[in-house]
Amino acid sequence: MLVTFSCPAHADITMFGDVAVRLLKMMGHSGTVPSALLAADVAAAARRLRAGIAAVSPEPPRETGQDEESPVSLSHRALPLVELLNAASKAECDVMWDCSPPDGRF
Repeated sequence: MLVTFSCPAHADITMFGDVAVRLLKMMGHSGTVPSALLAADVAAAARRLRAGIAAVSPEPPRETGQDEESPVSLSHRALPLVELLNAASKAECDVMWDCSPPDGRF
């Protein structure tokens, strides 16, 4: 499952469902997809998300072969969503998210 976050003040952000739900829970949301945040709640959700990310201990580096890629940290995965929330807070607009089927068709 892919989850797409959207608001009028920022380009849409799409991420894997498991990561999106984890970030939603860090924001203080239930993790329900689809759902939304009202403009009045966006700044607080962004603060909770930043605090949650800061509290997550970084994953220890692991030995990788030449063909293996390093894992992407949660803080790096969350950065586009943090930027979207900041833009929505500044523009005072709602943030919505929905899932898309794996094949991209609705």
